[in-house]
Formats: sequence, structure tokens, C-alpha cells
Amino acid sequence: MGSDNGDALWAHQMPCLDPKVSGFFVLMVWGVFGMNSPGCRFSRFDEHDFGGLVGISSCLMNVTVEVVLNFFHGSMLILNFFFFELNNYDVICLDLDAFLMKFRNWMSKQKTCASGKLKTMLKCIFSGEQLRRDEIIPSSESLATRDYSASGYSSRAGEADIKLDTSNIEEAESSLRESGFLNYEEARALLGRLEYQKGNVEAALHVFEGIDIAAVTSKIKIAIAKRSEIPRRHSLSDAAPPMSMHAVSLLFEAIFLKTKSLQTLGNFKEAAQSCKVILDTVESALPAGLPENFTAECKLQETLNKAVELLPELWKLALAPQETILSYRRALLYHWNLELQTKAKIEKEFAIYLLYSGSDASPPNLRSQIEGSFVPRNNHEEAILLLLILLRKFSLGQIYWDPSILDHLSFALSVAGELGVLARQVEELPTGIMERREQCSTLALCYYGEGENMVALNLLRNLLNDRENHNRIFELLLASKICGENRDCLEEGICYSRKVISEYNGKCQEMASVANCLLGISLSSQSGEIASDSLRITRQSEALEALETANRMTKGIDPNIVFHLSLENAEQRKLDVALYYAKQLLKLVAGSSVKGWILMARILSAQKRYVDAVDIINAALDETGKWDQGQLLRTKAKLQIAQGQLKSAIETYTHLLAVLQVQSKSFGVQKRLLKNRVYIDRSLEMETWHDLADVYTRLSQWRDAEVCLLKSKVINPHSASRWHSTGKLYKAKGLQKEALKSFEKALDVDPNHVPSLISTAIVLRELSDQSLPIVRSFLTDALRLDRTNPSAWYNLGLLYKAEVGALTLEAAECFEAAALLQDSAPVEPFR
Repeated sequence: MGSDNGDALWAHQMPCLDPKVSGFFVLMVWGVFGMNSPGCRFSRFDEHDFGGLVGISSCLMNVTVEVVLNFFHGSMLILNFFFFELNNYDVICLDLDAFLMKFRNWMSKQKTCASGKLKTMLKCIFSGEQLRRDEIIPSSESLATRDYSASGYSSRAGEADIKLDTSNIEEAESSLRESGFLNYEEARALLGRLEYQKGNVEAALHVFEGIDIAAVTSKIKIAIAKRSEIPRRHSLSDAAPPMSMHAVSLLFEAIFLKTKSLQTLGNFKEAAQSCKVILDTVESALPAGLPENFTAECKLQETLNKAVELLPELWKLALAPQETILSYRRALLYHWNLELQTKAKIEKEFAIYLLYSGSDASPPNLRSQIEGSFVPRNNHEEAILLLLILLRKFSLGQIYWDPSILDHLSFALSVAGELGVLARQVEELPTGIMERREQCSTLALCYYGEGENMVALNLLRNLLNDRENHNRIFELLLASKICGENRDCLEEGICYSRKVISEYNGKCQEMASVANCLLGISLSSQSGEIASDSLRITRQSEALEALETANRMTKGIDPNIVFHLSLENAEQRKLDVALYYAKQLLKLVAGSSVKGWILMARILSAQKRYVDAVDIINAALDETGKWDQGQLLRTKAKLQIAQGQLKSAIETYTHLLAVLQVQSKSFGVQKRLLKNRVYIDRSLEMETWHDLADVYTRLSQWRDAEVCLLKSKVINPHSASRWHSTGKLYKAKGLQKEALKSFEKALDVDPNHVPSLISTAIVLRELSDQSLPIVRSFLTDALRLDRTNPSAWYNLGLLYKAEVGALTLEAAECFEAAALLQDSAPVEPFR
């Protein structure tokens, strides 16, 4: 049967149809089944003809694509007849009467709703008019769903169908307008989007998986590359792009929706790999980045933005930290034409991931960089750089203010020990971003962390003098803490603590306990400055009482309060009580406090229990990490010296120096230590060289002692303790005048260096009896600074005994005090 006869036969069976419509219907069947011979034998429906059917029908009927798509959406029921009722035939011989009879019988078996949809569809086709928006009836059984069910899967039952999204029609219309037809992949993309919008995620995924990604990406690359070419006059030899940009947008959206479907189903790794295809394709086509206004005419940019944002999140969910970091860097380093706010969001999320993920990232490999530009070397530096960039963008008015940026930057710079940088950033913030009180408090913390205590204290004073600030508890406590560390401001700190206690006692136990603890610390420090014995004892009693009150308020579970309570009892030589609290401290912290172990060892050494003290240090060494063992090893060496084990002490000091050297090299690579920690370690190394020099001096190994002093000079040539050790070496050699010069240089560096004050007094007394008043002044200064120094009391007793008209009673009192203090003296000062 020829095609002309076929047209006439269909027109005879449907006389009511407009010739345009009957021609469209004939072409639809012809397009679906494909005429293979003049005998009207046609093969079964080929899926690839789906797109061609829409295109041919639309072009010939001159109707809108919406009508065509509405027809297809309803005609899935008819197509299913051919797929499932006639699928037992390899070849169908068209006997029209028999065919129509079989079709009518099959249709009468379908539900009434299906018949209603078909009538509505046919009415639309026959009248040549498109349905009103409220008459569009979404199919409950689309091709995708039937295909999906036939494959052994099922969509979620009972889920309400949603109305057809007009964006599908707009996409198809745009694509048809450019190319004249929808190909198989584009048709799959549209059907898959319909299923995804209806909530049939599994069905949508099944449809999307039918798209040959490898085949379409090569065409997409060519289309994108041609789109980005500089406009020029086209010649006849120029080949047309294999795909329109609308088609590219449609297929990219299909890949993205496939990604979202996989994410919904929990297949995060597959979802990430699917999403990565979009970015790989664009980067491969445009290695230099997207040109400006490249995607202004279609939805491609929106899809790219979503894919760039989604990919790192998918790798996070897939527990792939390196891929997450690489995808973040890819989003920021490649030119995606992202909006400023979108890029800022990605930068912030990347910084958060670098700070808190716990994964180590290798330094970024930049495509190009200006010579001398900064390249971050680790997670923290990269996160700080990103957060600083965000602050800069806000200052330029490019993005909205986000308070969390400053919170994360504060954390990052605090961990890195760059509180000075944080202070500068806070100071440079535009007016009105932070309240004055919050800004001053933050700056005070920064300067306090940098060691600029007086700057911090002055900022706090300004706030505290402002009567408009009513709730000042934080500022009062911080000011009290700073004052407690400065001998010149102790009374001021005591006043601040008492203000908090008077305001919050009985209202907030936590704040009152902190204030009592700070009060106890300040009173204890002040007691050391008081010359009057009675007043000093009073201050010591008040300090102990304040600390005990704080301990009661916290029910003995605050490690900091327990530590200071043990320390204060130890300094007042209440060693049994001090030892009890030291043990309580180690129980509270489960042995994780290095200063708790050291305090206990010092208390035991004051009780002359050296063996027990060494055992405590050994236990602490087993409990702590290698980098935290420095001070423990130094205490162990001093315990060995106290027992006369000088050779063992040398071995311990040598071990300590080796640990510090390895530690310095290790952290030199990582660059992740706090600056004050570096300073502490360098100071410990210097003091260890001095201790070792003193041991060699006692062993009369002058050359070794000199080498140790030279090593310490490299670290700090202007150290009071180094000059003191040098003076001890000269004195051991019998060079008294050289020794005196060294001690005087030590006092030039630090006038309050107690060992140098005592050594200067001893040498002066040995050199001349005429300088006794000067000797007395040195010793009294030493006792003013350290009332519990037995050497100072002993030498003061010798001075009184040697004076004309010897002060026997005063000398006896000094010797008695020296003896009592020596019996309870630790190998190292308690503080």
C-alpha cells in the first residue's frame, strides 16, 4: 500500500478531520512505525523516532509545540497499545478494519479517566486549538513510568501528580525553533524532567540513564567551543554546530537532575561523578573560562551555578575530603561567571571546611600567579586567606555582611597565633558593623593575647568608665585577670573582682566563682609585695579564703581553681594540703595536665621525697605527648641534681635538647604552632643550656660549660640568666671581679633577677667588708621579690653576723628562717 493510498484510507475512516489534522495524524503514525515497503508492512516502534515525530508534526501542522507536547503526553496511552498489546509480532501487517477493531476493544478496557484524557487530547488536536492552562491534564502513566515499571521498578505509589511545567514546553519550543526536531536524548531529558518534577525520582533516574552521556558530551563541547568563538563573517564552508545552545542547556539540566536524583537516593559518589561531567565538559571546551555574557540567552548559566555549588557538597557526603577540597578550588579558580554573592558563599563554605574538617590539604597548584604573591601552605593559611578576601569584598560593598565570617576568622587567627592581624581587621571594619562594646572587648582580647597587656587594659578601662554599659561582667573579669599579672595594678584588679562578687554573689554562681578565683590570685601576688609580716599574712589568708570559696561554689570540679588552690597552699608551705589538691587536679583532668604533674613533683621534692617525685615525672612522661615533655624532663634533671646524680642529669638535659631540636625542625615545616608556644620552647631551650652549663661548672668541666653558654647566646645574647651562669663559671674559676661584672650585666638586663641580686651580694661581701650596706640592699631587694628564698635569708644572716656590733638576734632569726625554708624548698620554685 503506497503512501497516497494510506492518506486516503485514513481520511475515509475519519471524515470529520480537517485535512491538516488528518495529514498530521497520518504522518504521526508513519513517523512512529516507519513505512518499510509499498505493501504497508512496518516494523515495531523505534524509540529514536520519538523526537522526529514531534518535529515533523509541528512543522507540518503549523501549530504550537504546546499542542504537540500535550498530544504526546496524552497519547502515551495509545503508544502503549502498540508497545504492549502488539509486541508479540515481529512484523505487523496492516489490515485496517481488523486493526481498528482491536484498538477499539483495547481502549474500551481502559479506565474512564484515560478515555477522558484521550477525548480531551483529541478535541485539542481536531479543533486546532491549544488547551487552556487549567485544562492541562498530567498523565499518571507516562512513557517513562510505563518503561520504568516494565523494567521491574516502580514509582512511589499514591503520590499526587503535579501539573506540567511550562518551562518544558518553552525549552522544546526553543529547540524546535532552532533545529526543527527533538532528538532522542533531548526527548529523554524532557520526560525525565517531567518525572522529577512529579516526585518520581526513581522513574526520572531510569529515564536519564537512557541518555548516552559520552555521545552527547562530545557534541556539547563542539557547540560550546563554537559559541565562544569571536564573531566573524560566515562562509558556506563553515560547518553548523552539531547542537543548539538550547539543546546544550536541556541536556546539562538532565545531567544535573540525574545528579539530584542520585543524591536523593543516597548514591553520593555516583551523584558527584555525574555532576563532575558537567564541569569537565565545560572546562574541556573552554580551558580559559567562560566568556562574559556567554550564557545570557538560555538557562545554561543557572545550571552551571548549581552544579558548581553542589559538587563539593556531594563529595562531602561521599566522605572524600581530597575531592571536596579540589572541587572547591576548581569552583573558585576557574572562571564560571558566578555571581559575587554565590562565589562568596562558596568561599565561606570552603574556609569552614578547611578549618573544621580535620583533613590535611596539599597546597593549591595555581595555573598562574604573580611573582612574589602569597600561596597558602596549609589548611589554616588557605582558610584565613579566603576569610580575609571575604572581608575585603564586604569593605568594597560587593557582598552583604555576614557576622559568621568574623567569627570563623577569629578562630582561625587565634589558632595560628595571629591575634595582631585579627586586631587590625577589627579596627578596619566600617563604623556600625560591630557595637562599640563588642569591638573594644574583642580588641582587648587580641592585644592581651599578643602580650600587650596595658593596651588591652586601657581599652577595658574606657569601657568600664562608660556609665551606659550596664552589664560589664566580662570586661570586669578580663580587667581583673590582666591586673593580676601586673605588679603595678594588683590593687585595681582586686577592686574589679570584688565588684563582680558584690553584683553577682547569689545571682550567678559561675561568675562569682571566677571572680573569687581571680581575687585569690591577685591577693596572693600582692602578699609577696608587702614588707609587713602581719599584713602579708593577712593577705595570704584572704587569698586562700577566696580560692576556697571559689572551689566550694564549683563543688571542686573546676581544674583551674583546684590548681591555684594547690599552688597557694604550697607557697604557704602547707604541703600536705597542697599535695591533696594536686592529686584532685590530676583526677579531674585524667592525668592530662602537664602543670599538674610538675606541681605534684615539686611538692614531693619540697617534702624531700625525691624518689617519689621522679616516679611522678616518669608517669607523666608516659601520659603526655612527645612535644609536651620538655618541662617534665627539665624537672626530672633537677631532681637528679638534688640527689647528686649529675651524670644522669646531663643525660636527661641532652635528651631534652634533642627533643627540642627535632620539635623545632618539625614545626618549622608545618608552621602551625602558636607564636607564644614557639617563644616558650626557645626560652626552655635557652634555660636548659644554662642548667647544663651550671652542671659542668660544678664538675669543673670549664670548656663544656663555655660551649653551653655560647649555644644559649645564639638564642638570646641579652639574657639575665645567661650572664648569671657566666658569673658562676668565673666565680668557680676564682675570677671574682669578672664574676661581679657578669652579675652586674645580668642586673642591667633584669633588675629584679633574684639569683643575680643574691650572687652580687655574695661576691661584694667576699671582696670587701666596706661594702656591707650595699650588700644588705641587694639582699633586702631579693627578699622583697622572693620572701621564701632560703639563700637570701642565709646570706643576710651572715651579713648581720659580720657587722660591727653584731646583730646576733637578727642573724639568728635569719638563719632560722633559712633553715625552715630550706627544709621545705622545692627543686624549682612553685610558680
